[in-house]
Amino acid sequence: MGTLVELTASDGHTLSAYEAEPANAPKGGIVVIQEIFGVNEHIRDVTDKFASEGFLALAPAIFDRVEPGIELGYGPDDRDKGMATRAGVELDDAVKDIIAAREFVAKAGKVGIVGYCYGGTIAWLGACKGGFNAASGYYGGGIHENLDLESGCPVELHFGSEDQGIPMENVDLIRSAKPDIEIYVYEGAGHGFMCDHRPSFDTKATDIALARTLEFFGKNLV
Repeated sequence: MGTLVELTASDGHTLSAYEAEPANAPKGGIVVIQEIFGVNEHIRDVTDKFASEGFLALAPAIFDRVEPGIELGYGPDDRDKGMATRAGVELDDAVKDIIAAREFVAKAGKVGIVGYCYGGTIAWLGACKGGFNAASGYYGGGIHENLDLESGCPVELHFGSEDQGIPMENVDLIRSAKPDIEIYVYEGAGHGFMCDHRPSFDTKATDIALARTLEFFGKNLV
């Protein structure tokens, strides 16, 4: 069970973050970036999981810039509120928040970033602008719109072949523009396949993807 801490971004904005500590000395830090549903139970579970694997893990509440404490479920009304809230956060401001999160966990050593859905796109921005040592992004729908940026660290990306919001042509655009990125596509998996609170949860894809991400962070952070 983690705890809430407070971060301060470079523009003076304060935001909350969910911190989960490993049982022993951390082997690195990981910043976990939310979906459009806030730092909810799923994201806290993910953060706890990375802590159980030996990392100091932190999930910053990026939506605090619009409304503090947003924590949504996965119904239609939740999705509508999540989309509207996301639209109220400038990407450059989100980057300020994830840099504050990176600085907080840097005491653990090298720091990686992992993000899901909205967070998948933010993880890519973190790789390019945030000073991270490694980045793993899951089904980030806006990555293909930010391919003019260059990553400053190793990156891996994960997509479902049946993602209703991310057509494979967008994945192909990323693959063509960034041949150094390791891109994994999970056959039969849809958007949000890592989230066991969604109908699209895919156990097989989740197990494979998580193992890849842990290996990736083990190689680049430890």
